[in-house]
Amino acid sequence: MSKIAVVLLNLGGPDSLDAIEPFLYNLFCDPDIFKIPIGQKFFAKIISSRRAPKVAEEYKLIGGSSPINEWTEKQRAKLEDMLKDEADDFDVHIAMRYWNPITKDVVPKIEQANYDKIIMLPLYPHYSITTTGSSFNEWKRCYTGDESKMIYVNDYYINEKYIAAINERIDEGLLKFPEDIRKEVQLVFSAHGTPISLVKKGDPYSQHIKGTMESVMKARNNSHEYHLCFQSKVGPVKWLEPATDTMIEELAKQNKMHMLIIPIAFVSDHVETLFELDIEYRHVADENKIENYIVMTGLNDSEKFISALKEETLRALKKN
Repeated sequence: MSKIAVVLLNLGGPDSLDAIEPFLYNLFCDPDIFKIPIGQKFFAKIISSRRAPKVAEEYKLIGGSSPINEWTEKQRAKLEDMLKDEADDFDVHIAMRYWNPITKDVVPKIEQANYDKIIMLPLYPHYSITTTGSSFNEWKRCYTGDESKMIYVNDYYINEKYIAAINERIDEGLLKFPEDIRKEVQLVFSAHGTPISLVKKGDPYSQHIKGTMESVMKARNNSHEYHLCFQSKVGPVKWLEPATDTMIEELAKQNKMHMLIIPIAFVSDHVETLFELDIEYRHVADENKIENYIVMTGLNDSEKFISALKEETLRALKKN
């Protein structure tokens, strides 16, 4: 029997307040996100030390660490169990891009285990050079084994089980609204933004996000009014618009006062859902007299989502 490794790729997140600065340093050192031709490590050191205190305050409000690590481990364990129902020869690993278990430490362990096939499965359903591309590039920098063993899953943004998992969470979210106004709820899809310059270079991420949203709404027969917006802008350059906080303000002006915020680009809860959407933008909602503002729970350990990951794994294996 063939031995197969599935490597779940994710950002990672600081597992303590002390880990925030080194986590940010690793992030700002990433040449696929921040292209600084000379002295990138020097600038990464300065930027991470300056940003760490502000970011630490955000993490304090969500418990002092990122839950992305815990959720990714639960996803890993569930996926491994599901795959072992098919065959015993699957092992599922995690390789984080900016924190532990960090890619450069994971690669040697997988090389030593001498797998017949190694499947790179990103926990980013939508392809972007800043996420999937960066994780693939880092793997290739660290991996010295036989490239013919490698299988790369680029995206799965319209996988039917993934779409069903989002709709299950939307339905759960809608039940939190008073019954008499549920039909009036605005479905506000909020994705992590990217600079417009990436779109102009052909990065497909924004189109993938729209594809997911349209597939979600088609599957629910366009049950509600819906909107797409973008969060997490960093720096002075032009980013994808409209911004999530602007969208909240615009809907309030139209007297649309009931909103379910759907974190569309993320497959688990972390600082950008728990702090940015649920705390920071809740203030914006309150200032604009929004009556009901609810943030959808992340996919986290959703059975439907893990089934989508299993399906993508088996599909990738059949292709190779």
